[in-house]
Amino acid sequence: MLMNLNNITMRFGGLTALSDIRIQIEKGDLVGLIGPNGSGKTTLFNVITGIYKPTHGTVYFNNENITGLRPDLVAKKGIARTFQNIMLLKALSVLDNVMVACHVRLQSSWIGAVLRVPGFVKEEKLMKEKSNHLLEIVGLQNKRHFPAESLPYGEQRRLEIARALAVNPELLLLDEPAAGMNPQETQSLMDFIIDIKQKLGLTILIIDHDMKVIMGICRWMVVLDSGEIIARGTPNEIQNNTKVIQAYLGVMHDAQDN
Repeated sequence: MLMNLNNITMRFGGLTALSDIRIQIEKGDLVGLIGPNGSGKTTLFNVITGIYKPTHGTVYFNNENITGLRPDLVAKKGIARTFQNIMLLKALSVLDNVMVACHVRLQSSWIGAVLRVPGFVKEEKLMKEKSNHLLEIVGLQNKRHFPAESLPYGEQRRLEIARALAVNPELLLLDEPAAGMNPQETQSLMDFIIDIKQKLGLTILIIDHDMKVIMGICRWMVVLDSGEIIARGTPNEIQNNTKVIQAYLGVMHDAQDN
């Protein structure tokens, strides 16, 4: 068992954003997390990554209690994420964006960096080699010197994922990676996610409103509605679940019928 979310509840004043969430994720899983807007999906990501400390409940990762740990320390434990809104350092180069993320594993002190002591220089060389390797994996190595803001939208998403991979995660959290993509970009993203999972031995938890993505790549899924789990199961089981159809998929079907 890689991650165990045990009775997670998150309240903001009188609002309960998450209620008694229990999810277990095994190593090597590719799990989908879906639900209507406001159902608590991103809040759950924020709890896992230490942005929020849950009101109640415990987050276990590799059998260690990481509940409320600072985000940088969560990253060092082996959990990385992307965000709904792309959060690149757009004025920096593609390569520099990835190298920045490598600093979470840096052993040298800031004084060593300023003085450029041999230990830091060696680490910097290794970070550059690693970053170039990750850019090769995501298909951006030939654009490593381009400003991040010059990349097309789909490639910016890939760069954000490369930056998340730079922290050497065991668990990768993807928050709506297909948002804003056209059908061709979406299919390319699906192939890409499967590819990096296999190449890097990742466990992945993914949020997306594009059912083609979730149903197409996930082994099993969890459905949230109003902060509660209303269903879990395989894509086929979720598609045929009455509660899910009413809460989420039914909205899509109605829209298609109109």
